[in-house]
Amino acid sequence: MATIHNIYQGQLRTSAQHLASGNIVITDAPVDNQGKGEAFSPTDLVCAALGSCMMTIMGIVANRNNINIEGMKIDITKIMSAEPRRIGEIVLHFKMPATGFSDKEKAMLENAARTCPVALSLHPDVKQTIMFEY
Repeated sequence: MATIHNIYQGQLRTSAQHLASGNIVITDAPVDNQGKGEAFSPTDLVCAALGSCMMTIMGIVANRNNINIEGMKIDITKIMSAEPRRIGEIVLHFKMPATGFSDKEKAMLENAARTCPVALSLHPDVKQTIMFEY
């Protein structure tokens, strides 16, 4: 059974509906690739999915180990490659909450981020640059 239903709306715009929840995400092609850039591009969503997945897996590890990561943020930068046009690098800059983390906690959280399902699903040619600011 499908989990997502996509519709091409024309003019390089799509809508994707998550069937279980009914939530809808709109995409537009970016301005530098014939689009309007009025919504996330598909490659933007890949980068957002990576960041969200990392945070989610870190949250699971944090819950299991009674570590408070509420308020954690990520700034994500997508760097495109030209030939062929693809995501060349995703830079993720984590800004951790001002809670004192032990070296063991930092290692657990950082390992969780690096081994999330999306990170492991991306092609190895997509460079993932991950920084943690405590």
